[in-house]
Amino acid sequence: MITVLVNTLTAAPRTDTLTITAGNAKPVYVVVSQAESEFLYTLSSSLNSITFKRSGNEVAFRLNTTAPEWNVSSSADWISFDKTTGTENESYITVSASPNEGIEKREAIITLSAEYAPAVEIEVTQNGEIYPNYNTSPQEPDNTGMTSTATQLASMINLGWNLGNSLEAPGGETTWGNPATTQALIDLVKQSGFNAIRIPAAWNSHLSNSATAKINPTWLARVKEVIQYAINNDMYVILNIHWDGGWLENNCTLAKQEENNAKQKAFWEQIATYLRNFDEHLLFAGANEPNVANATEMSVLNSYSQTFIDAVRSTGGKNTYRTLIIQGPSTDIEKTNQLMLMPVDNTPNRMMVEVHYYTPWNFCGMTEDASWGNMFYYWGEGFHSDSDPGRNATYGEETTVLTNFGLMKSKFVDKGIPVVLGEFSVLRRSALTGDALTNHLASRAYFFKYVTQQAKAHGLLPFYWDNGGRDNNGCALFNRSALSVFDQQALDALIEGAQ
Repeated sequence: MITVLVNTLTAAPRTDTLTITAGNAKPVYVVVSQAESEFLYTLSSSLNSITFKRSGNEVAFRLNTTAPEWNVSSSADWISFDKTTGTENESYITVSASPNEGIEKREAIITLSAEYAPAVEIEVTQNGEIYPNYNTSPQEPDNTGMTSTATQLASMINLGWNLGNSLEAPGGETTWGNPATTQALIDLVKQSGFNAIRIPAAWNSHLSNSATAKINPTWLARVKEVIQYAINNDMYVILNIHWDGGWLENNCTLAKQEENNAKQKAFWEQIATYLRNFDEHLLFAGANEPNVANATEMSVLNSYSQTFIDAVRSTGGKNTYRTLIIQGPSTDIEKTNQLMLMPVDNTPNRMMVEVHYYTPWNFCGMTEDASWGNMFYYWGEGFHSDSDPGRNATYGEETTVLTNFGLMKSKFVDKGIPVVLGEFSVLRRSALTGDALTNHLASRAYFFKYVTQQAKAHGLLPFYWDNGGRDNNGCALFNRSALSVFDQQALDALIEGAQ
């Protein structure tokens, strides 16, 4: 028996004749035919579908073929490749998608092809904007009343006060025990020596439509009203997105990056548009205390900051020139010194950086002893207690203030980027009695004077954190209901430190 093997495929029908001979026997002729083959070569891909991020990204896949040459193409102009043809049997191709600025999901097909090889198709999808575009009425740039650089504005801010535990309360302005803010309260703050106010604000709990991130216009109007109270007093105002339920603050993660950038964009387009006509007395701050532990999370936070800047600037008008405040990682000075990345702003000299200062926490904010340390009641040289030494600060005193503020001065202030000390405070431990209370309050006042004084000396803009609480562990300067000064000792220390 004779076995005939065909070693190759053919693109067209072909025949040949086999001649079989044996001695002087008559030859035998066998005609062999081979039908055409649809394909001569193999072609395959490591992926059969790709889903791109709305913001655009890159994906790599592997192509394998026995063909001498291959090609790759797309049905959409928003898709591109690092290479579109090759001769390698195995090749890695990087495909990129541009951002999808529309609301609708879009689809495309990537086709791999080679002559006499089966075409391979990769299905591509990319979701559209999670929320609608709220930048529906952009204006031409308007620098009227907006001529000061960030550094020039910083020189005009002497001492700031936080309207804490008020507009940032998720359940409403009075949910956390403070009365609704009035013009009379802001008048009192100004008369007491402050010329700037930081307004922490919630937005995610004030939506008329959560599916579209539409902010309730009544809430926008209320925030604007409170800003106007300060503007009426010729005060500078910082407005932010505060804790707000933690949607951004607790999620500087790759998993939440695209979703949070979409919300950041939607919120700031609405906020910036609504408040666009205020002059340079109004500054925007993109976040509050965004929790960041490493370089990866810092890169996510930087994308949130970039989205904030881009959204505000896109609305035009005075917002083209408005000074914008970028939060350091966790607003922690050491992390900010080590990890901070700065976003890009096409408007020069209009950015500030924000950090907070609650060091040592045992003194500033700790309400009960813990395994890692005890509460401090007394802080600073000359203010330690001989009778209660276990409550004296053991770290984080004057030298630490100088070191930390010096880091911010050299990293930012000396380079023309002002630094906002957006929060600092110390709990008022009024449950203490006798000499312990007297010494604690004196030590606390010294902290306020020293921190304010050194902030000013290092080019930082001090904003005292006032939560309105007048009970034990509160930090109110004012009785907001009675419209009077509540803590004159602390207020005097702050004013003295700012002189």
